[in-house]
Amino acid sequence: KGLDGLSERCAQYKKDGAQFAKWRCVLKIQQYTPSYQAMLENANVLARYASICQQNGLVPIVEPEVLPDGEHDLETAQKVTEQVLAFTYKALADHHVYLEGTLLKPNMVTAGMSCTKKFSKEDNARATILALSRTVPPAVPGVTFLSGGQSEEDATQNLNLINAIKGPKPWALTFSFGRALQASVLKVWEGKDENVAKAQAELITRAKANGLAAVGKYQGGLDSAAGGQSLFVAQHAY
Repeated sequence: KGLDGLSERCAQYKKDGAQFAKWRCVLKIQQYTPSYQAMLENANVLARYASICQQNGLVPIVEPEVLPDGEHDLETAQKVTEQVLAFTYKALADHHVYLEGTLLKPNMVTAGMSCTKKFSKEDNARATILALSRTVPPAVPGVTFLSGGQSEEDATQNLNLINAIKGPKPWALTFSFGRALQASVLKVWEGKDENVAKAQAELITRAKANGLAAVGKYQGGLDSAAGGQSLFVAQHAY
């Protein structure tokens, strides 16, 4: 239903000064999900949204998120992420979306939050790059990862290794974090005016860390108030 009247709303958003838009489609890994139908329908919704945005001069951020909820291992997460991205780019091609005028906002490839087997951040980086290189056309200018409930420090370190690891990377690989940019800021601020300056300093710290990670040069050591705290929320919804 969100597609109904979207063109008119996009025209107004553009008139009001907006340049980018974002649409998030969520898929969950379980024994029988995401189904073929779920991947197909979500891809088509993202493609229709992207096409409508471009018709109105907006840059569509395409966000197919494979949730980290579950007990699945890293290999399963990689396989499903590849399937979801393949469906997404097939649909974008079918709808004649101009890929050079889009951004992709995907999940990093990580094992499920309840997985008993542990994988290294190097494993995560390799799986993520492999999934992207198999499915995302080089014409896409940028991949802006979501943090998906990772702690601030984990999200930054994973982003850093994704950029540092060897392999084909024809896109800018950067961040579009929510919780992993906000947690320390909110913890320090506490809604109090006297904490605003300290909260701003926390935001600068995390932004600097992620800026370095986006070019593979983060060395760690930038402490923040909630840096190692898990930000995972089951069945996360806005």
